Amino acid sequence: MKKLIGTLVLALVFITGVSAQQTAPVRKKEYNVDKSGIALQGYDPVAYFTDHKAVEGKQDIATVYNGITYRFASEEHRQTFKINPAKYEPQYGGWCAYAMGAKGEKVEINPKTFKIVDGKLFVFYNKYFNNTLEKWNEDEAQLKNNADKNWTRFVK
Repeated sequence: MKKLIGTLVLALVFITGVSAQQTAPVRKKEYNVDKSGIALQGYDPVAYFTDHKAVEGKQDIATVYNGITYRFASEEHRQTFKINPAKYEPQYGGWCAYAMGAKGEKVEINPKTFKIVDGKLFVFYNKYFNNTLEKWNEDEAQLKNNADKNWTRFVK
């Protein structure tokens, strides 16, 4: 019985590892990252939650999660991220939440324009007098529902 349980555990670990390896290239292709694979234009994903503002991460304090590199302002933030990365990753691969909800499009963001909704990080385009966070706030429920559906076309 112990041998069977051990075999099942090993199989699960192997399958999980293969699954993560398969998703990393897809994530890197579909997520909003720079040429080096860095998300959020180098901003610290944990700081949005703990500091309630956008804080630039440091080049020497980084981690890779499923093919995506995140930078952090402190070692404490990096450790916090490692405990539960899914909690801190931006929604819709770090693309503009409004654009994903309104048109199902991947649009660049301004990492300083964000909102935490139900414990999730949403980032927005904000340039040339066009702050899409303001538009998002006008119909958040419908836009979020649309964005959730639209994002599945990019990552399954």
